[in-house]
Amino acid sequence: MTDAVRVENLSHTYMLGTPMEHQALHQVSLRIETGQCAAIIGHTGCGKSTLIQHFNALLRPQSGSLTVAGEDLGRPKLDVKAIRRKVGLLFQNPEDQIFEKLVGDDIAFGPYKQGLSVREVTERVKWAMEVVGLPFSEMKDRTTFALSGGQKRKVALAGVLALRPEILVLDEPTAGLDPKSRKDLLARIKDLNREEGLTVIFVSHNMEEVAYLADLVYVLADGSVAASGTPREVFSQPDLLQMHRIGMPETIEILHELNEAGLSVDPGVHDVDLAASEIVSVLPEREGE
Repeated sequence: MTDAVRVENLSHTYMLGTPMEHQALHQVSLRIETGQCAAIIGHTGCGKSTLIQHFNALLRPQSGSLTVAGEDLGRPKLDVKAIRRKVGLLFQNPEDQIFEKLVGDDIAFGPYKQGLSVREVTERVKWAMEVVGLPFSEMKDRTTFALSGGQKRKVALAGVLALRPEILVLDEPTAGLDPKSRKDLLARIKDLNREEGLTVIFVSHNMEEVAYLADLVYVLADGSVAASGTPREVFSQPDLLQMHRIGMPETIEILHELNEAGLSVDPGVHDVDLAASEIVSVLPEREGE
């Protein structure tokens, strides 16, 4: 399996050489394979957003090495445009990415700038809107300023997907969505990862999302990697998570409490259906059943 992202001893300092100097990353090393879905978690200010902004060359390595989609991002003559065609980054605030008046025009902007034909651009826009759950005929001529916060997030994501990137990087992808839209979008992201083999890297404070989507988790604390592993491995360390002010999925918290109460359950289960089965297995049977 090839590496989609390989980071070795990456450090980054803002306002370097000034009284406002702040080190956001300190010798971060991680590896994400092609086709994986990786979550980067940690308390606010731990360096998550700084790290992912390196992945499409918004920030360049100050020290250490960074290879993304086979490209050395520390190379002085790096083709930044080529990297951004391979790596799609969705910002936390969709307003930072939406600038055209109409929804269809905004999503079409990237493919149009790639020099694709009108037919190819239209196909890309239709596909991307379908993926995020926006009806093409109904929404393509809708004005962007009149959209709800959730719709803006979907439009911004569709604009990234229309570029057909190899790697999709998401910063709090479901922030501002209602529960139904959130569930729907998570399922669509999971399908892109599982069915189409798209490498997905996302930042989230929602541990239920991490448990649902990720097959690899990196915990950042004070600009460094504090832990890594599968969701099961990471969420089986409640003391570590508490120390770094990170919560756990509610299902795992319940299983830990049951386990501590002496009931025979597996506290490492993070799938909701499997967790429900674990809980049901230790419930006392009611008479007559």
